[in-house]
Amino acid sequence: MKNKAFLFTLVLGIALSSCSNNPQNAESAEVANTEVGPGQSGVVDETSSPNIVQVAVGSKDHTTLVTAVKAAELVDALSNAGPFTVFAPTNAAFEKLPPGTVEGLLAPEKKEDLANILGYHTYVGSLKTAYMNDGQLYDMVYGGKVKITKKEGKTFVNGSEILASIPTSNGIIHVIGDVLLPK
Repeated sequence: MKNKAFLFTLVLGIALSSCSNNPQNAESAEVANTEVGPGQSGVVDETSSPNIVQVAVGSKDHTTLVTAVKAAELVDALSNAGPFTVFAPTNAAFEKLPPGTVEGLLAPEKKEDLANILGYHTYVGSLKTAYMNDGQLYDMVYGGKVKITKKEGKTFVNGSEILASIPTSNGIIHVIGDVLLPK
């Protein structure tokens, strides 16, 4: 379980670091400054493409996801080389959960549960939708599998449509409209 947790942390950290188009923006600096110690998220590089975390930090539609990644202490993990695929729920996806769910998961004593849920959104490797096939199953970082379906030219993960795909320096982010819950 500790190996899975470490791997998930690594993957999620990478995923979130690629969510910004400008790794030098103030929010990216805030992420780097809130970390304990000199992790990968603290590396400043003005010439490389942004990683998963940096892209997520720059997205107004993923502020809840970024908050969750910080609370689970996965920023450095998702800032590493990867490659990772992150199925990134939007803020609206988190709002679909029962009232109090997000707040409860952000509590320090729920950090492991939160990390498990975030790990269920992260795959080690870069999965482009063009290479996903109907009925495929993928093992996620914290256990469990997600199922890919294709219908009318659209791609779905566990029934949630992939709304957009954003390549990053350490993988790919697939924006989804639902929070994936491990089965």
